[in-house]
Amino acid sequence: MANKDNSFYQEFEVFSKRTDTAPMQYQFSLLAPNEEIALVMAQENFMRRESVADLWVVNRSHIRKMTQEEKLSLHRLDNKDYRNAKGYGYLKKKWRHYEQEMLDEKEILSWGGKKSSHE
Repeated sequence: MANKDNSFYQEFEVFSKRTDTAPMQYQFSLLAPNEEIALVMAQENFMRRESVADLWVVNRSHIRKMTQEEKLSLHRLDNKDYRNAKGYGYLKKKWRHYEQEMLDEKEILSWGGKKSSHE
């Protein structure tokens, strides 16, 4: 089975997983006459360098990318900033500022009715 331009070779994309629980990762492209030869070539070229738990070989013509119109649907609405997790890193600084302003020595000593030694 030849690809669209009637050449003997087809383009394949190779993906692998290092372990059963690892994510699938893209590795490289290769040219082969069919899927079976592409898998053998991927094994020969890739597995001799490192061990893998799984190997996928996908004919590039079977990969569908989004159209420009479909990509427009990926843009977020302007009023959805609350969905972007920014973390809580600012809280430590905010708490420190709060402690410095609210719990100074004069205020703490005022709770017990004592005067500060600086007065």
